[in-house]
Formats: sequence, structure tokens, C-alpha cells
Amino acid sequence: MAVARKFEKCALVIGILSSLEEKRDELLNLLEKDFGPILHVSRTLDFPYTDYYDKEMSGHPVRYLIMFSNSVDPALLADYKMCTNEIEHVFENEAGRRINIDPGVLSLSNFVLASCKNRSHRIALKSGVYAELTLIYQNKDFQCLPWTYADYASEEVKEILRFFRTEYKSRLVIAETKKQCLTEKEQFCTCKP
Repeated sequence: MAVARKFEKCALVIGILSSLEEKRDELLNLLEKDFGPILHVSRTLDFPYTDYYDKEMSGHPVRYLIMFSNSVDPALLADYKMCTNEIEHVFENEAGRRINIDPGVLSLSNFVLASCKNRSHRIALKSGVYAELTLIYQNKDFQCLPWTYADYASEEVKEILRFFRTEYKSRLVIAETKKQCLTEKEQFCTCKP
């Protein structure tokens, strides 16, 4: 019989689509307030895949990704999405949102995004939030799925996610090494504080 275990912590990676770049610092400050220190902000990428957001965002958006320092519990992905939805409201105008914030969790094996739109391949989490397995890591690279959005399927975004994954993996190794050192210290140390 399989035994349920705690989920391994993941890297919190947030995808931003923004037509309000002059508010980037304000946005990053709000995200840090809710999710802790930012470790990396990717370069800004053009978003040529669709004009779907242009009217609502009062202009053509750009894409960038953010990786946070603190590892997170993937079971809380819906909570992260509800929080980022609130942050989106801060930047709205009469036409709608000017910034689209998509939180995701990055593990060694996949990248999962949160969405408030239900589709056949999405799993209900809670409060109208769904999880989408966006990319899988197989054969030493990220692999797209039939439903992967074009920007996340792009080589530019996958390159950024490969870098984030390498950073995440090295942090896991460091954490495991520290854990082993503490275990060995407890095992061989007889002194009492």
C-alpha cells in the first residue's frame, strides 16, 4: 500500500503579461509583500502570439517571468491564484485589467499553472481555480502538451524555465545537504546545550 507523504516544496514562478510597464516596480513590490523575496526576474519578451489581450489591456502586452526565493507548497496553488487576482484589480482601469498574473509551481518534473478558466484538461482545486499541467520535464528538457499556450511552448520561455529549474534544483541539493549535516551532527554530538 502506498503511503501519502507531504508534497515536496516547489519553486513559485509567476508569469506576467503587462501593458503597464511603468508600474512594474509597484507590481514587484506587491508580489514581494505577498510571496517573499524575488530571486529572478526574466528579460522582457515580446508577446506576438495573439491580440486577445490588447483591447482589455489598452495596448499590446509584454511577457516576463518571476521566480521567488521561498519554496512553496504546491497544494496551495489556488490560494496563490486568488491572491494574484486581487493584485490584478489594483491595476485595472475602465477597460479591464492591465496586468495578467499567472502563478505556477515549478518542480523537477513539471510546470503547473493556475487558471480560473475550466477546460477539459484542467483539474479543479478550489474556489473556481484550476490547475493546468503546462509543461513536463522529460528527456532533459521541457516538453509541451497539446494545450500548452504558445508563449509557454516557445523556446524563449522554456529557456527561462530551464534556468529557473537549475536554480531550484541547486537549492534542493543545498537544503538536502544541510539536512544531512544536521542529522549527522545530532547523531555524533553528545553535548547538550
